[in-house]
Amino acid sequence: MRVVVVVIGMLLALAGEAGAQLDRLLEELLKAPGGVVTRGGLTDVKMGEGLKEALRVGTENTVNLTGRLDGFFANEAIKILMPPKLRTLERGLRVIGYGPQVDEFVLGMNRAAERAAPFAKGIFWDAIGEMTFADVGRVFNGGQTAATEYFREKTTDRLAEAFRPVVDRAMNEVGVTRQYKELIAYTTLIPLFKAEAFDLDRYVVSRGLDGLFHVLAEQERQIRTNPAARVTDLLKEVFGR
Repeated sequence: MRVVVVVIGMLLALAGEAGAQLDRLLEELLKAPGGVVTRGGLTDVKMGEGLKEALRVGTENTVNLTGRLDGFFANEAIKILMPPKLRTLERGLRVIGYGPQVDEFVLGMNRAAERAAPFAKGIFWDAIGEMTFADVGRVFNGGQTAATEYFREKTTDRLAEAFRPVVDRAMNEVGVTRQYKELIAYTTLIPLFKAEAFDLDRYVVSRGLDGLFHVLAEQERQIRTNPAARVTDLLKEVFGR
């Protein structure tokens, strides 16, 4: 990249005073340790290091926030609710006095997502390691959730594959599978309601990933806009401009 810059400078230097000014700019660029200067006086290497540091901090915070007790259940923005296809069943069961069973079922789905969340960290960090220079530039200079969108694109399939067995096992352990079967059995008590086949594991995995990316987007916005969220010297240097 430096060779290209130098060649361009040599050609344009023939243009007189404008060329002299460009020569001085090129001299400053070539003095930059670790790469060519980008916006705000950062080198490309420093920008990349800062972005990856931000992504590591943001993803670790996200996993810590969602992968703990009540990480999903107590967060109204990401709490997993009764599946839309079962909302009619929910209303009917609450009318006939089975509200506590519905609440227990909803709690169990959220507990399963909370158990799965820690498995995201390794997948996120792998995606950080796979970033190209083009990825870094696009994400760094993108919108407030550009990194989150990068992760959504690069990791959704891997996360879903990793989450599925964890969610399945967790839902059995906390009793969600049993509760679901019991709720479906109660449909005989609700006039005109017909139960449909439903992939509950897939629903919890999907809502779990939505919640994960929602919290990650919040973390990314904080690092980009809130100086208090820049918890390392590198983050302060790169994002405090």
